[in-house]
Amino acid sequence: MAQVLEFKLPDLGEGLTEAEIVRWLVAVGDVVAVDQPVVEVETAKAMVEVPCPYGGVVTARYGEEGTELPVGAPLLTVAVGGTGGPGPAPAVEQGAGAAAEPTGTAASAESAVSSEYSGNVLVGYGTAGPAARRRRVRQTAPAATPAPVAAPAPAPAPTRQGPVPVISPLVRKLARDGGLDLRRVRGSGPEGLILRADVELALATARDHREPAPAPVAPAPSVAPAGERVPLRGVRGAVADKLSRSRTEIPDATCWVDADATELMAARAAMNAAGGPKISLLALLARICVHALARFPELNSTVDTAAREIVRLPDVHLGFAAQTPRGLVVPVVKDAGRRTAESLTEEFGRLTEAARQSALTPADLTGGTFTLNNYGVFGVDGSTPIINHPEAAMLGVGRIIPKPWVHRGELAARQVVQLSLTFDHRVCDGGTAGGFLRYVADCVEQPAVLLRTV
Repeated sequence: MAQVLEFKLPDLGEGLTEAEIVRWLVAVGDVVAVDQPVVEVETAKAMVEVPCPYGGVVTARYGEEGTELPVGAPLLTVAVGGTGGPGPAPAVEQGAGAAAEPTGTAASAESAVSSEYSGNVLVGYGTAGPAARRRRVRQTAPAATPAPVAAPAPAPAPTRQGPVPVISPLVRKLARDGGLDLRRVRGSGPEGLILRADVELALATARDHREPAPAPVAPAPSVAPAGERVPLRGVRGAVADKLSRSRTEIPDATCWVDADATELMAARAAMNAAGGPKISLLALLARICVHALARFPELNSTVDTAAREIVRLPDVHLGFAAQTPRGLVVPVVKDAGRRTAESLTEEFGRLTEAARQSALTPADLTGGTFTLNNYGVFGVDGSTPIINHPEAAMLGVGRIIPKPWVHRGELAARQVVQLSLTFDHRVCDGGTAGGFLRYVADCVEQPAVLLRTV
């Protein structure tokens, strides 16, 4: 006799309370193994795959691709036991209560999954790349029937006694902003869990009861702008929030300088001609940055606004901007100050590839103390970067192109690059920022300057 178990969206760690379904990896009727990834979700930190702790036949999926779910909401149900092969899926009752609650060993398995996600590095995330997903065999089966949204109740639910079954802080905030008493809301989730859709429905119902029917008037032109609307959520939403906070909280200023990078390009060519692993230009710029930060530690810091203190950080964890199909991300190279040019090249390559494959973990995206932004790869000369909150500065590097330049008293064609530094004016004055940028430019023009600190 098969037992139908429900698998809920587990706690993803890092304080994350919700995730968006990006892609289902299984369909109703598929046979899944224990710990097989069943869905790809995007959080505010990264896009990851979620494994299911049960093995059996998928009998239902909850939520279409693009749907946001809170932690603890049902993801899918699996019939376990008596499923010797890929036969027809057990009958599934329609409606919100289609799946049975996990009990006994099933509940223990789900608890184990939640604990697995409690650290900074999400265990099991990003382990199967696109090639592995393409090799996954999927059986033909009818599309999942999502749980229907509950229809408006003719009368308000009776006032609830005791604790209110709400998991997501987002749901609580939504109700609080709308002046809604959650004790009077009937949840459509398992065991009466109040979901975001329940709160939005209750607010809409209350609004309909408060507002009188409008009198017939001539149709007015719509004030909403026409065009495609793209939700700011997931990684894109997190980036938008961080940039807005940076502009709101940080009094930033920008200075820039042109530098002759001819000698730096020649030094890189000589390194790569000597054999061994190739050294990237980004790695050389990173080496210059960490040495400059050792001379000007004010820029490797953060501001504790509550304590009104500047916190100078002992280690350099260097972030770098990387463009991906799903938006801009900033992976972080940990302990950049202790790495060689070869080690930096290898780590930049690893993180860049993980970003392209949407396989970065939250640990890869957090903890930065200074950011290097090589926007020259987009073919532009200069920019005024926005500081990656809560850091104190960002160095921008434009494209390196031949330009007329006075070299040793004569006009010559040289490889010129524009460097820009945006800094938090609370941590230092223009003299410190200018000194940092001038030192970086000197190292670009004469890489031998670094030999003094090697």
